[in-house]
Amino acid sequence: MAYFAAVLARTEDGWDVSETELDAVESLADLADLAREAAQEDDSVLVFIEQEDAWFAIVRVDGEEDPRIFVSDGAAAARSSYGSVLTDELVEQAGESEFDDLDSLVAELDDEDSASEEEEDEDDGPAVGPGGVPVGPLGDSEILAEFGLAAKDLVDLSGEGAVPGDALAEIADALGCGEILEAVR
Repeated sequence: MAYFAAVLARTEDGWDVSETELDAVESLADLADLAREAAQEDDSVLVFIEQEDAWFAIVRVDGEEDPRIFVSDGAAAARSSYGSVLTDELVEQAGESEFDDLDSLVAELDDEDSASEEEEDEDDGPAVGPGGVPVGPLGDSEILAEFGLAAKDLVDLSGEGAVPGDALAEIADALGCGEILEAVR
């Protein structure tokens, strides 16, 4: 499956954008090292990854801090090699209990909604893909808030019917580097 990956390194003058290969990336640590190589001092580096308009991901690395990850569709990403590196990390960070809590909350809300209409089919909670990874946005939706893109806007770009390539272009425009990203696509 075809991937597009770009590294966006924050500089004094804005963003330096370059296309990158992910062939040597086998873990989140490898991806973070790739990002840090592009960093100027300890400035922020973003890695945009897109797979054939199926899903996109943003990984943010700030100096030696742990990488922050956002994936537009966890279940779709979990079915691909590079995406599974990210989703496995997110699921591990969250722990199974967090997803169980989400399932319980959804079930409670559903019970309240259907209490007066008992004949309706019960919802078993959020859709879950391979490896128990939830369908839909997964990770740190606040990843770009510091750069002016609110969490709600990022999640909206990940919603049903969204086109990942178009979403990354809109995100790059919001960051002020849309034309530069388009030039490396």
